[in-house]
Amino acid sequence: MFPYSKTADGFEMHFGVNHLGHFLLTHLLLEKLKESAPSRVVNVSSLAHWVGRIHFNNLQGEKFYNGGLAYCHSKLANILFTQELARRLKGSGVTTYSVHPGTIYSELARNTPLLRLLWQVFNFLLKTPQEGAQTSLYCAVTEGLESLSGSHFSDCHLGWVSSQARNETIARRLWDVSCDLLGLPMDW
Repeated sequence: MFPYSKTADGFEMHFGVNHLGHFLLTHLLLEKLKESAPSRVVNVSSLAHWVGRIHFNNLQGEKFYNGGLAYCHSKLANILFTQELARRLKGSGVTTYSVHPGTIYSELARNTPLLRLLWQVFNFLLKTPQEGAQTSLYCAVTEGLESLSGSHFSDCHLGWVSSQARNETIARRLWDVSCDLLGLPMDW
C-alpha cells in the first residue's frame, strides 16, 4: 500500500506491479502454457477487491490517489483478468483461477502505520505465509477444478466476489486497455 509512485515503465505502482506485470507475464508464457496443457494460471488477489473499482479515467492515479484504494483496485483487476483469460482460453486446456490467500502477516503494511498497529494487535488472527499459500497450491494442483476455470477461491473453497468482479464488460475493457498500455495485440 505504497504512497504514489511509478514503475520504471511509468505505470502507477500498484496497477503496474499487481496487474500489468501479471498480465504481461501470462502473455509471454501463453504459448508454452498451451503446449504444456493441461496447465494452470493462478493469480493472487485479495478480499480487498470488494472495495476496488476500475476507474478507466484514472487507472494511473493521475486525478486522485489513495494508496489503500489503489491496492484494492489492483486486486479487483486480478480477478477481472482471471475471468477474461478463462473466457478467452476456454477449450485450450489452460485453466485459470484467482485466490484470496487470507490476511497474512507480511511487509504489506510497512507504509501504513495504522495497519501495522492493527496487525500487531490482531496478530493471532493472521495467517503465516505457509498457511496463506495453501489456496494457491490447491488451485495449482487439485484435480477436477477444470470446470471452475475463471473462478475465485478462498480457504481452498470457491470464494465470493463483488459485483464489480463479476462484470464481463469491465473485464473485457480492462483487457483491451491493458493490451494498449503494454503494446500487445488485443486478441492474444
